[in-house]
Amino acid sequence: MGTKAVLIAGPTASGKSALALDLAQRCGGVVINTDSMQVYRDLRVITARPTPAEEARAPHRLYGHVDAAVNYSAGMWVSDAARVLAEARAERRLPIFTGGSGLYFKALTRGLSAVPAVPPEVRDAVRARLDRDGPEVLHDELRRRDPAAATRLKPRDRSRVARALEVIEATGRALTDWHRDALPPLLPPEQTTAVFLAPERDALYARIDARFTTMLDSGALEEVRRLSARRLDPLLPAMKAHGVPALIRHLAGELPLEQAAAIGRLDTRRYAKRQFTWFRHQLPEFTWAEPEAAAAWLTRALSVAEPPWEA
Repeated sequence: MGTKAVLIAGPTASGKSALALDLAQRCGGVVINTDSMQVYRDLRVITARPTPAEEARAPHRLYGHVDAAVNYSAGMWVSDAARVLAEARAERRLPIFTGGSGLYFKALTRGLSAVPAVPPEVRDAVRARLDRDGPEVLHDELRRRDPAAATRLKPRDRSRVARALEVIEATGRALTDWHRDALPPLLPPEQTTAVFLAPERDALYARIDARFTTMLDSGALEEVRRLSARRLDPLLPAMKAHGVPALIRHLAGELPLEQAAAIGRLDTRRYAKRQFTWFRHQLPEFTWAEPEAAAAWLTRALSVAEPPWEA
């Protein structure tokens, strides 16, 4: 079966969005966000979302469509992605999935566990216990109720320990049991043309540092100030976006801006390093290419296949 969609992944600040936009303009495509932080409407600047001018040059989907108060998950994204994928096919547009969230790409091409949504009251109760008793106490409970998950998780991994207990409380089943009942993939790997942008590390890190400065100059601090004023649960995904926790500490008077910015840059560089490792081991079907060569590689790859948006 021929190509049905293009997947453009890579570390943060590697040029994915620009490449996807260029391809969408040349091929009549639609750019579909595959980044777990760019879904939040509260975080345009600090997550380097496409600008309104860029979004006007080609259709963009799943950018800024989620409120920061929502505990958005990979399962929710897959549901949203299925809808926009069907719309792209109906409009005979090339779907171009782009972003840096490996779990989203893996869910797209390998499927996802069928864990149902956890009711807010259950999640709030578990988070309250987490704040009161600490993650180690909850990890001890998890060891009794889901030994497999407890073995896999570190005792101080607050988010994942809480998540595993929330699922047990809400469903009566262990998270590991749900993972065995996987949902089928939306796009099996053989139906995609997939490229991972792999810039030289030092150049990438320099670009990350420069981009963080640009984001601050473009209003990132005010964006985080508005988010902080909402007093949301600090464990929500949006509250943990790279740069957000340190800038919130600056706004609270705990850190000078220069130190908060340095923390944000360091966290982003470390994340980029993890992205290289994750994609290399988890999604080997992606072809790695230097950013400067990726456009030509995609052109060659697509020219030998039936136009996917005509299939």
